[in-house]
Amino acid sequence: MKDYLLDYIDYRISKSRESLRDAKILAASKSWNAAINRLYYSCYYMVSALMIKHGFNIQTHSGLKTQLSLNFVREGKLSKENGKLFSDLMDWRQKGDYGDMFDFDQETVESLIEPVENFLVAIEKLI
Repeated sequence: MKDYLLDYIDYRISKSRESLRDAKILAASKSWNAAINRLYYSCYYMVSALMIKHGFNIQTHSGLKTQLSLNFVREGKLSKENGKLFSDLMDWRQKGDYGDMFDFDQETVESLIEPVENFLVAIEKLI
């Protein structure tokens, strides 16, 4: 694999960790919708690093979700629970960012932090 791709993968992994850190800060500040956004992006950056590592050139969020499902969940390389978590976070991020009169709560956000951490570990192992 070319050095610039390895550097880009490392960059995306770093962005993933940064987004998770930001999600925890936002949760501590009770910014629930923003925390959901950062939890999603933490997963998004790690999954995009995975796709780059495996030679996929994906241009959209939905394309990323589809390829994760087809090439990693369906193939048994990633659990169905992790695939569902990524899909749910994508939907919730949309709802939290663009939905009117919708707010997440403390229980929802705090219950997602550990599963997201586990998701990131699972994806990084595949990288």
